Amino acid sequence: MDAQTLRDYATDAIRYWEPRRLAYNAVLAAIVLIYFRLGYPASKTALSLNTVSFLFLMAVLANVAYCAAYIVDIFAQATAFQEGWRRYRWILFTVGLLFAAVLTRFWALGLFLNASG
Repeated sequence: MDAQTLRDYATDAIRYWEPRRLAYNAVLAAIVLIYFRLGYPASKTALSLNTVSFLFLMAVLANVAYCAAYIVDIFAQATAFQEGWRRYRWILFTVGLLFAAVLTRFWALGLFLNASG
C-alpha cells in the first residue's frame, strides 16, 4: 500500500500548478493589454494611480482565486481517484483559466473601452 502524506500531495500540487500560473497570468495580462490597445487613445486617459492600483488588486485576487485549485487538487489526490485525477486535472486548469479570462475581459471592457464613450 502506498502511504503518501499530505506533504507528498502538496509537493505534487505545487509541481503541477506553479508552472501553469505563469501561463494563467500571461493570458490575463494579454487580455487587459488587448482591450487597452483596442480602446487606445481614449483608454490612455483612463490610466491613473487609481486604475493601476485597481489592476494590481485584481491581479492579486486572480492569483488568490488560482490557489483554490490547490484545495481541490490535494483533496482529490488523497482519494482512491488519485491516478485518474492526475491525468485529468488539466481540465480544472482549463475551466479556471476560461472563467478568469471571461471575468478579466469584462473588467477590461469597463476600464478601457468605456473610456472612449
